Amino acid sequence: MAHILSNQWIRKRRPHWERLANLLAQSDQGGLGQLSRAELQELALLYRQAAADLSVLRRDATARTYADHVNQLLARAHPIVYSGRKASLRTLLRFLRDEYPAIFQENLPYVVASLLISVAWGLFGAVLTSARPEFMRHFIGPQMVATMERHEMWTRSVVSMAPMASSQIMTNNLTVSFVTFAGGILFGIGTFYYLYVNGMMLGVIGAACHQYGMSVALWSFVAPHGSLELPSILIAGAAGFRLGHAMLFPGSLRWRDSVARGGIQATRLVSGIIPMLIVAGTLEGFFSPSHAPVWLKFTVGGLLFALLLLWLLRPIKPVATEP
Repeated sequence: MAHILSNQWIRKRRPHWERLANLLAQSDQGGLGQLSRAELQELALLYRQAAADLSVLRRDATARTYADHVNQLLARAHPIVYSGRKASLRTLLRFLRDEYPAIFQENLPYVVASLLISVAWGLFGAVLTSARPEFMRHFIGPQMVATMERHEMWTRSVVSMAPMASSQIMTNNLTVSFVTFAGGILFGIGTFYYLYVNGMMLGVIGAACHQYGMSVALWSFVAPHGSLELPSILIAGAAGFRLGHAMLFPGSLRWRDSVARGGIQATRLVSGIIPMLIVAGTLEGFFSPSHAPVWLKFTVGGLLFALLLLWLLRPIKPVATEP
């Protein structure tokens, strides 16, 4: 976007950023005990105003330096402002509705990187399985291959134990996602590895089911819950890459401050996938393996994915707040 901010607007806002920086410096030197109740309330107000200012600054390419400075202040202030705030359903819903789409869009390049890596390894696994069918026996194991040879879906047993299976699936999905995210602490290498495993697995199984004429059975099973589960894993990968990037490229920040800032942003990004995985686990335990019509499963998956995109990519309207 072209230059939209006047020097007068920046001069008007800069004293508030400097005041926020001074309060943070006081807290760094002696802890929160150095701040009075009034100063803590002022810090919280300045934090909200700075967050609105940052949205405005990011719309102007010529204000990059100011945007980076305000972003650093917000990263330092965030744990102070939210440390004493009690979690509630209303707070969670407000976070998901108002804050999370902006967090997702801010980290969209990492999401795209996570997607491209997963798709690339998925295609590689599919091509390799199609060219050398014996590869799938080594990758997914002879037991699953034997099930495919009988033209049976390995998910049949889930229906008979749906409540327990749903709980186990949720736990497994959360584990996979958070391990993928935590892999970022290894400078992003761990995240890359888990995306490779997930991408290869999906590609190999997809190609194997195609060879045995089970593509419709597979993708009608995946569609309802996969519309939320697969994006969740990609977002977890994006969070891992965000953390790894902060460790590898601290920029003008001290390495410790860069990691702290990246860790906060990555944690906020990955926190939004928890409700998605709960819904996905419920669908995978009850609906996906059911005998519901194929068209209904694909319709449910398509609708859920469309709603997900509407939520994550909805336009964010920045509103600057005056003190």
